Amino acid sequence: MYDIVILGSGPAGLTAALYAARANKKTLVLGGDRLGGQTAGIAVLENYPGWAGSGLELAQFMKNQCETFGATVEFECASMVEKNSEDNFVIKTESGKEYVGRAVVVATGASPRKLEIEGAREFMGRGVSYCATCDGFFYSGKTVIVLGGGNSALNDALYLADLAKTVKIVYRKSAFTRAEAVLRERVSARENIECLFNTDLAKISAKPDSTDGELVVTTTSGEQIVVDGIFVAIGHEANTDFLSEDIQRDSLGRLEPEAMPAGIFVAGDVHSGLKMQIATAVGTGCSAGMDAIAYLNKL
Repeated sequence: MYDIVILGSGPAGLTAALYAARANKKTLVLGGDRLGGQTAGIAVLENYPGWAGSGLELAQFMKNQCETFGATVEFECASMVEKNSEDNFVIKTESGKEYVGRAVVVATGASPRKLEIEGAREFMGRGVSYCATCDGFFYSGKTVIVLGGGNSALNDALYLADLAKTVKIVYRKSAFTRAEAVLRERVSARENIECLFNTDLAKISAKPDSTDGELVVTTTSGEQIVVDGIFVAIGHEANTDFLSEDIQRDSLGRLEPEAMPAGIFVAGDVHSGLKMQIATAVGTGCSAGMDAIAYLNKL
């Protein structure tokens, strides 16, 4: 049995693990299907103070740091959390394993919101992607669309502009009001990035007689655009489906820490009302770890 089981290996979870392990609590991190969560997909991390490198490199550094103090990291995805007769938490995983902890920190992050239009599911992995750093290489010298208008979309467009021939950013509003000014300026300066404002997608289909897997994208106005790939960056939804329905969530599936059962703490992008940034994830990871330590010390 562990003192604290932390669900998620992003900056929030690994920060909580660092604090828990340094307090001599037997600490386990169930890291999901990959180290770092969304952070691992950031090619160049510029807005986390004190760090110069990729998101994956930061996650690896944080993992090594918490392991130095005795934390254990295993890559398992939680499928259920429930209390046993001894008032401890049993965490079941998708692979069928079970772990027991006296306290739990939920830091499972968020996943990209899926595009729900005709053809989006059919062509997922065959032209439709939710990870520019994962799949961008396959579109070297080609034409791609980035759907979205926030920081994630503009970062994806800038990354892809170094690989693709042409990047078209499709955004349903008239300007990138949600994105940081520095990103807007960089997008504007790139000759191979075209911005299509007041535009949205209605349908994705295969281009007839295409031998290269080209797609035809139909906009809500009826215009058709031929592209090689579509990268979707339209927001995120919290990864909290494994928790019971009686646990309170907001409209994005995020958790309200005050409403959680005793012994369960919340950190990172699953924390309601939190701006989804690495700096805020680390801050809530620190708080959740310290709160879990204080909870155990009072038992």
